[in-house]
Amino acid sequence: MAQTTSKKSAQVAKKVAAKQVDAKPTLRAGGNPQIAKANGDAPVQAYIAAMPGWKHDVGRRLDALIVRTVPGVRKAIKWNSPLYGVEGRGWFLGIHCFTKYVKVAFFRGAALRPVPPVESKDKDTRYFHIHEDDQLNEELVAGWIRQASELPGWVS
Repeated sequence: MAQTTSKKSAQVAKKVAAKQVDAKPTLRAGGNPQIAKANGDAPVQAYIAAMPGWKHDVGRRLDALIVRTVPGVRKAIKWNSPLYGVEGRGWFLGIHCFTKYVKVAFFRGAALRPVPPVESKDKDTRYFHIHEDDQLNEELVAGWIRQASELPGWVS
């Protein structure tokens, strides 16, 4: 009897876990997907898949550009945002959805050349905003990504 109860409990737990994985993520303010904190590519891909409308394509393009530019890049979701980093150097870039744009945060952006255009309250951080009708200059963004990945990053 105990073995049957244990087996049923395991089956119920497995079904609940499967529903949680298949569930659509909640979108927070600005259409930012709410994804649980986790390390690796899978949670970042879940975030990108949940990015609404045109932002989804921006997320896919950015992720692919980052992976091409920084082979072996580390990925994680922290604070409902994908983070990209280099082992032993910390996080160099984060992405976040807002209502009218996707924000790309370079945590040491003030050291990049040219400097990304949007200032932060933090003197080292600079942002790049991508709006719906913007043409992404992949060469410029790849240059920022490459430079940022070579700097000491943000450690959490």
